[in-house]
Amino acid sequence: MTKNPVLKNYGADVFSEKAIRKHMPAATADKLVATMRGGEPLDPSIADEVARGMKEWAVAAGATHFTHWFQPLTGGTAEKHEAFIEPVGPAEAMLGFSGRNLIGGETDASSFPSGGLRSTFEARGYTAWDPTSPAFIKRHENGATLCIPTVFCAYTGAALDTKTPLLRSVQAVTRATERLMKMFGRPKAHVSVTLGAEQEYFLVDRSYYMKRPDLLQTGRTVFGAAPAKHQQLDDHYYGAIRPRILKFMTEVEERLWRLGIPAKTRHNEVAPAQFELAPMFEDINLAVDHNMLIMEILRQTAEANGLVCLLHEKPFEGVNGSGKHCNWSIAYGGKNLLSPGVSPRDNAIFLTFLIAIIRAVDLHADLLRMSTAGAGNDHRLGGNEAPPAIISIFLGDELSAVMKEIETGSAAKKAGRTAMKIGVDTLPPIPRDTTDRNRTSPFAFTGNKFEFRAPGSSQNCSASQTVLNTIVAESIDAICDKLEAAGGDFNTELQKLLQRLVKKHSRILFSGDGYASGWPDEAAKRGLPNLPSTLEAIAPMTEPGNMALFEKYGVYSKGESESRREIAAEDYTSRIVIEGKVALEIARSMIRPVVADEFSRLATAIGQARKDGLKVGLRGLNALSLKLGAGLDDLHVKCEHVEKAVEKGEPSGIIAAMDDLRRTVDRLELLVDDGRWPLPKYREMLFVY
Repeated sequence: MTKNPVLKNYGADVFSEKAIRKHMPAATADKLVATMRGGEPLDPSIADEVARGMKEWAVAAGATHFTHWFQPLTGGTAEKHEAFIEPVGPAEAMLGFSGRNLIGGETDASSFPSGGLRSTFEARGYTAWDPTSPAFIKRHENGATLCIPTVFCAYTGAALDTKTPLLRSVQAVTRATERLMKMFGRPKAHVSVTLGAEQEYFLVDRSYYMKRPDLLQTGRTVFGAAPAKHQQLDDHYYGAIRPRILKFMTEVEERLWRLGIPAKTRHNEVAPAQFELAPMFEDINLAVDHNMLIMEILRQTAEANGLVCLLHEKPFEGVNGSGKHCNWSIAYGGKNLLSPGVSPRDNAIFLTFLIAIIRAVDLHADLLRMSTAGAGNDHRLGGNEAPPAIISIFLGDELSAVMKEIETGSAAKKAGRTAMKIGVDTLPPIPRDTTDRNRTSPFAFTGNKFEFRAPGSSQNCSASQTVLNTIVAESIDAICDKLEAAGGDFNTELQKLLQRLVKKHSRILFSGDGYASGWPDEAAKRGLPNLPSTLEAIAPMTEPGNMALFEKYGVYSKGESESRREIAAEDYTSRIVIEGKVALEIARSMIRPVVADEFSRLATAIGQARKDGLKVGLRGLNALSLKLGAGLDDLHVKCEHVEKAVEKGEPSGIIAAMDDLRRTVDRLELLVDDGRWPLPKYREMLFVY
């Protein structure tokens, strides 16, 4: 029987376990697979044999170059290609790739963001192989490149990437989980932190994109009047996918599947021209690597189809923004610890981990918010299905009732129910989908995982997952410390401890509407942080207690914490200044000439009508002329304000001036002759693709 093409090609461009065992000795393959699967320390003595096998596989697949593929603090990925070719004499060469080439490399670290970890005149930086994420092949029109996932660090050893802290945080939560499970009497087993990152994006026709300097340089439209119809009718969501878009999606999936990326779901999202791709759950490190590839392949495939993929969190004002919903869970010995169990002990474990996470989010809501900060996400959070900037947890009715029972020590009024005793009585029967969906909740329990909805669509989800892993590790350890110090019967002490924790941290639980006007006031009364802007949100990164937390778990050193805040602040300011300059350039060089010419034509027409003694039409011409003239004057004033704000370089001033200018330009868009307006309009970009 002929194998299905999808299954035949799935993972074909990945140096998978099957490829490993085919291209290297059995003993070497066993050691490498043990590192990849179980996190066993890598035996450095096998590096040359692994390199030989990897090169043999890659060259047979058409690769001519190799690269260390890493994730610097730019928000994207980086790679420096090196040919396998090695000269061995005049006009002679061989294909070479050694263990040294595989394990590490050197690159210029001075031109990447470092936040003060490196001086610009000190260039040395290093990449080091991450064997837990398999090597893969990137294909392009004229060849292919072997990509080796690596970490990236400075000469001093400081992490200059997003992968290193993520791996450190996984190690922290793994150790904490092993410690707690030992207290429950469970034998040591593999801990797996998993992630499923849903990716939202917009597609626009490339011809429109090329006529929008704002999209070209900032990823979002700084001007654009709302069309009469956008998403009010909800007719795009889950609607039939247009043939051109389906062709694009099919090509994306074919490329992803070859890379072993388990793309599972595709559909129209709520806003017109908005779509979503969702993969299956994977090990968190691999899931992050795969999400970075997903974003790259979305962009490349769109370009090949005459489209442009917009990953900005809010490319169009007034309609849904795009997020990257991060579905996080943790497993022990293959069993999901966030799934309610069937035995009293399993349910005790479930409740303990659930309450540990509640405690972690309550104590460190500021850090979770910090992990989602960015200029693009500021436009998205709090509007059109995106959660507000106030971090809270949604559990749903069933689990909220369970938390109340634990807190009060009394059972809900249901037939046959008695007060719950942890480790003795079972939970009430809970269906797998124990919650409804609350789309305004930043952090929602959805049956067997937590969905963190606040991260933005363009962001590397390492930041949010690094924070989440670290704070959960700290919370689990705090529970273990209390139980170890308490002595006495384990179940009794656990019951009392969980009751205290629920009482103390229930303020973070909120099942209501995150958009309700009264929620910010209620959140303030609860003592929950409200950090609506990036500069406010990144401030907690360098608070002494937070830096001490990251240092305790070896996730960020003090210098690395300080560097992340500095990089985030610089990135934010730079982006806002760029947006201000782009808005000013468009308004002055594209909008103003058209409005001035339109006004001049009207003035000439009015003058000629009066000269000819015409009375019909003058009223309309005069009214339009007055509006255009006033708009032209207003445009001049608002441009002056933006220019002064940009010169000062203060982000809040630039944003306020840009918003003011936008209102003027968007009003003029509705007055100027449609055929003369210089920018493609929302009604074109959102509906013609």
